[in-house]
Amino acid sequence: MAATNILSDKAIGAALKAAIEAGKARKISDGGGLVLDVRPTGAGWWRLRYWIDSKEGMLSLGTYPEVSLSDARIRRDDARKLIAAGTDPSEARKAGKVAQAAKAEAQALADAGKPGTGTFEHAAREWHARMTVSQRWAASHAVKVLALLVNDLFPYIGARPMAELTAPELLKHAHRVEARGAVETAYRVLKVAGAVFRHGVQHGYCESDPTRDLKGAIALPAPKHRAAVTDPVKLGELLRAIATYQGTPVVRAALALAPLVFLRPGELRKAEWIEFDLDSAVWTVPAGRMKGRLKAKLNGPAHVVPLAPQAVAILRDLQPRTGAGRYVFPNPLTPDRPLSDNGVLSALRRMGFGKDEMSGHGFRATARTIMVERLGIASEVVEAQLAHAVGDALGRAYNRTQFLEQRRDMMGKWADYLDELHDGAQVLPFKSRVG
Repeated sequence: MAATNILSDKAIGAALKAAIEAGKARKISDGGGLVLDVRPTGAGWWRLRYWIDSKEGMLSLGTYPEVSLSDARIRRDDARKLIAAGTDPSEARKAGKVAQAAKAEAQALADAGKPGTGTFEHAAREWHARMTVSQRWAASHAVKVLALLVNDLFPYIGARPMAELTAPELLKHAHRVEARGAVETAYRVLKVAGAVFRHGVQHGYCESDPTRDLKGAIALPAPKHRAAVTDPVKLGELLRAIATYQGTPVVRAALALAPLVFLRPGELRKAEWIEFDLDSAVWTVPAGRMKGRLKAKLNGPAHVVPLAPQAVAILRDLQPRTGAGRYVFPNPLTPDRPLSDNGVLSALRRMGFGKDEMSGHGFRATARTIMVERLGIASEVVEAQLAHAVGDALGRAYNRTQFLEQRRDMMGKWADYLDELHDGAQVLPFKSRVG
């Protein structure tokens, strides 16, 4: 075995003096790969020459005399232990510097009241910003996701490094949300957390997504269909109640128009006068207000709604009241905003239709069921009016044509049928589907 600990402070002093006098650098060895690089300036640099995986490396261990001979030997021996364990001491030093810088950055962020790099909140906010800026989300969806993070995840795991979080811990927080009766929110907690962890893996904050082992841990309840009147006799009662509703003219008009166009409540209450061509009996709803993915909202076609004469009459009667403003159904307190979500719903309750009987969304199911079963209208035409996505290629082709003429005829027949129900006419028997 090669000798080690060869040098002494006296020998080092002599070597430095000789280098100064000769004006020439030289190297003196202490053994075990430790070398002092003596310079003519009188300075010395400790260096460790080593081999790992058959490759030569060189590691600086400091300057002499700031790093004494005994300290240099300790540093050499520590480095050789790493080498014996298969770790390159140069790479270990780099990793240590990175970790130290990350720790300092995390502390600085913590002092500033911000989440540290690599924490769950830091990764979640990065992910949320990326999804929002790239316009993969609608603004309303971005708000909902951030609210879920802020309310149900950040207070409990926001400051934790992602690499430390485990599946059982995440499930514990999801069960906490589930325990308050918010089962769907608990399900979304795990879904959102999983997306954040995948972002974390991609950016090196963690090595895996622990939520992948939690699939099925939160069981969603069976979907509940929104309450809807599908009995024609009951629908006649509802239409008569709407006609005699004693609330505001704006809400009464919204109630009267809902069964004639059967759009979603948000699409109806946010209707703007600029979208209507009453002379042509057409309502063109911008794609951005229709339900769907953001791509469809940004680039998809508008939804064309043919208006029956009864629908046009309701709008012309309302126009002198609200036509000077932006919204067809303005909020009574702040006319620069549309009618609230509960405007139509509250009116239905005041008319005596409970939440298990009818909802604002229910007018769509009412039309879908009765038009197909009682009037024998082709379901493809009804689905086009409902603006439902069709899965098969042939259906999508039909959707592009929008069945505009068929829908115009359908809307007229439907409006006339509603008038008959309102007047108490005999209910038509069930009809099989007509292609």
